Amino acid sequence: MHKIGLALGGGGAKGLAHIPMLEVFDDLGIQPYRIAGTSMGSIIGALYASGIEGGQIRQSVQNMIIAKGESFREALRRKDVRKWIKFIDLEFGPHALFKGDRFIDFLYQAMGVSTFDALKIPLRVVATDFWTSKQVVLESGKLLPAVKASMALPGVFTPVVMRDRILIDGGGVNPVPHDLLDDCDVVVAVNVMGRMSRPSREVPNLFRAVLGMFDILQNSIIAEKLKINPPDIYVKPDITGVDILEFHRAGEIFAQAEPAKRKLRKDLMRLLKSH
Repeated sequence: MHKIGLALGGGGAKGLAHIPMLEVFDDLGIQPYRIAGTSMGSIIGALYASGIEGGQIRQSVQNMIIAKGESFREALRRKDVRKWIKFIDLEFGPHALFKGDRFIDFLYQAMGVSTFDALKIPLRVVATDFWTSKQVVLESGKLLPAVKASMALPGVFTPVVMRDRILIDGGGVNPVPHDLLDDCDVVVAVNVMGRMSRPSREVPNLFRAVLGMFDILQNSIIAEKLKINPPDIYVKPDITGVDILEFHRAGEIFAQAEPAKRKLRKDLMRLLKSH
């Protein structure tokens, strides 16, 4: 079988759309040779690379989401929701809204893996060096600080200090890191950036405007990289109108990802038949 590389891009809550794509790999019995992830893609990639199947990740997410029509008090009776709330370590300081430490602790508990070497599938994680504006690829040593750095969106999550570098979200340099899989025979890239809905004449607030500008930057980078070095299989779920922190809309995100999931299945089956 070909060595298949899987690139998972960033996108905040929209990154939950990666999960249905992983389910396709599981259904077809395909294990990626290597995974490269940025931001939310690094989180989902780390979970999957540790040996947790796509369906298990989906179930965990659904268990932690407050269902539509369910009161907050009712949701708090569920252990998984209480665990989710514990992740939220607000930091009302000059650096960000969230520190991210509790979320990283949760990842460790879910994976039971703390180093890159312990993963079942090799993983490359992308972060950005804030002061040099250069890409930093992390693939050895401690796993959780690398994931935290890759998802450290400025203003939302606290930057990570690593080896005298200030590391922030990898989306600023490589939102869908398919170019880091040149040691693979076939490269599958999943872009979950989606698109913003467009309310008529509504001026975005400060938070939405800043995040929207970051999305525009990332989309420009993705477009240029696709011209220079296109992946063999490119999947872009049409995630529309979902903001970066709207994880409670997981059900909508999964539903919007279904057409892309079907496309990926067809592309991978075609690949299998040609082998």
